[in-house]
Amino acid sequence: MTHDIPVIDITRLRNGAPDERRAVARSIGQACRETGFFYITGHGVDPSMMRGVFDAAHALFALPDAQKEGIARSRVGHNRGYVGYGVERLDTTALPDRKEAFNIGREAEGEPANAWPDLPGWRERMLGYFQTCQTLGASLHRAFALDLGVSEDFFADKFRHPMATLRLLHYCAAETEARDDGAPGAGAHTDYGNVTILAVDGVAGLQVRPRGGDWIDAPAIPGAFVCNIGDCLMRWSNDVYVSTPHRVLKPASERYSVAFFLDPDADALVEPIVTTAGDTPHYPPITGGDYLRERLTATYGHAT
Repeated sequence: MTHDIPVIDITRLRNGAPDERRAVARSIGQACRETGFFYITGHGVDPSMMRGVFDAAHALFALPDAQKEGIARSRVGHNRGYVGYGVERLDTTALPDRKEAFNIGREAEGEPANAWPDLPGWRERMLGYFQTCQTLGASLHRAFALDLGVSEDFFADKFRHPMATLRLLHYCAAETEARDDGAPGAGAHTDYGNVTILAVDGVAGLQVRPRGGDWIDAPAIPGAFVCNIGDCLMRWSNDVYVSTPHRVLKPASERYSVAFFLDPDADALVEPIVTTAGDTPHYPPITGGDYLRERLTATYGHAT
């Protein structure tokens, strides 16, 4: 067992021959079993797109508080819109998180409406990045399927209308706080869904606690995304994969990150994949929508 966070080039997963895709899937599967975290390179996302997304995040969080509160999650609903400082408590045993965030959901007919700031081109930039991450997430799910021993397209019909969330995050520098009350940037937690694809601006703060180990830093690697397994995929894999606790320390300097959380369709049946002889399902079946509702209630319950 290793507690290193591996760096995996997924170029061949995206466009390689079957044996090349299986080789990448094995590397991803090993990371999912051991650490639950891995970096990906060779993802094909243009650096200029990432610069544009971070510029847009800066513009959003620089808006006056009154404008941000006008499109707050508490007003918009459906886990969309602005989330202010102290609203979330990812670690339910700790103080509320010292961060602000903005959530964007999938836009399609029949979906709840997003809230958009009055910033030129902002909506189009975010929706373009959302689609890029959704495509990248589909590639990762082909790797999960190959590694877990089911058909490569096993997850495809369960992510036709995914409950995905694009989330912009802003952490103030520690020295800007009037007092240190011990509140974290983001409390220790595991993610809810299947996989998270995280872009960071280079400022340190993310830490991971592998099972049986101590907290370790997850440094920013230029051009790479940080990916991690969520609780839903751990359940789906029948605990073969591990959803690893992680946190964000209060950063020494201002920090921005952009996370894409990929959850299955609301009506997708999350039923443990049992591929080991003699094993049995560790969990009963549940729909993706019911599972996500349970987790969101736990996170926001203190603020209601």
